[in-house]
Amino acid sequence: MTALGENAQRAAKLMAKAETAQKNAALVAIADALEQSRDQLKQKNAVDLKAGEEKGLDAALLDRLALTDARIDTMIEGLKQIATLSDPIGEISDMSYRPSGIQIGRMRVPLGVVGIIYESRPNVTADAAALCLKSGNATILRGGSEAIHSNQAIAACIRQGLENASLPADAVQVIETTDRAAVGALLQMKDSVDVIIPRGGKGLIERVSNEAKMPVIKHLDGICHVYIDEFADKQKALDVAFNSKTQRYGTCNTMETLLVSDKVAADILPDLAKMYVDEGVELRGCEKTGELLKNIKQAEAADWDTEYLAPILSIKIVDDLDQAIEHINQHSSQHTDSIITENYTHSRRFLREVDSSSVMVNASTRFADGFEYGLGAEIGISTDKFHARGPVGLEGLTSLKYIVLGDGHTRA
Repeated sequence: MTALGENAQRAAKLMAKAETAQKNAALVAIADALEQSRDQLKQKNAVDLKAGEEKGLDAALLDRLALTDARIDTMIEGLKQIATLSDPIGEISDMSYRPSGIQIGRMRVPLGVVGIIYESRPNVTADAAALCLKSGNATILRGGSEAIHSNQAIAACIRQGLENASLPADAVQVIETTDRAAVGALLQMKDSVDVIIPRGGKGLIERVSNEAKMPVIKHLDGICHVYIDEFADKQKALDVAFNSKTQRYGTCNTMETLLVSDKVAADILPDLAKMYVDEGVELRGCEKTGELLKNIKQAEAADWDTEYLAPILSIKIVDDLDQAIEHINQHSSQHTDSIITENYTHSRRFLREVDSSSVMVNASTRFADGFEYGLGAEIGISTDKFHARGPVGLEGLTSLKYIVLGDGHTRA
């Protein structure tokens, strides 16, 4: 691990001064390598999936682990899209003259070495490498043991792409051991790792937050809400609320709680509940919901604070917008929350008053994703309020330094 850190530090110095064209060439070369290795990627992933099934991994984890053709396509598209994005490194902004005559501004620079610890999803290997590469950082990646074969196959493509572009192969290092001690060692490497990003379950993120000796970019839970307002268009409400829950169950931007205004609940909820039940979603409701929808489970207090990552949905009927916002700000994990409404004032109040990293109007919570936001991909989602908030793309992997331009100026 010490050697990995030293290698990453050396690579980071080279990456910080790499030309944009060179970085873009590496991204395209990695995309080409993934395409050429598609069959091998799926074969290695099949080994991981079989081992996961034998270990008894649940359906949500197996879904995250699967490397389908569609997900390989998304990795390739993400790499190519990042290659087309503007290079943030060296960008100068906020230049202004001071009374003394000097000019003050800020320049965007890499963070340095980014450590990323993640579980299950092998596509994170490519996404993280691409974003770190374009933002001029070196990275040390530690995937979960359940995806070791998939991650190593992707790592080989990344190394090939870096070498084709004459960039240091150690700019992206994937830890090869599955020994859990490697995670503990990485979290202590404050002299060679500048920031840590955990992606995975609550246990992993809590451990990283507690043990890391360097700054952490993270979110702990994805307890997301959709509120159907009294001024909602019914068809939009049905479409968005259904998609927010059922498009994928095992993701952090999947809706876990549906809030419905009591003024439209009788009109909308029966139709929506039938859609959910037909899809196999278990419904748990408040007392008012239980009176309206028969044969559903009574929601308990813990349900409002639970990230199911499964076909389970909590439903609460609320009096008005005020009560919806109050419930969200009390129970949300500050990840993503959406309102369905045709009322301009209500939409603007929701945007302003809901304290989450992504707040939406008439859109599925499943859009809270770096790729959908035009970031090319994301390295994670931050619900913290410093440095980066929301999906973390290129800019989230950079910092700013002040620059001062003078012409022999001295301070009186």
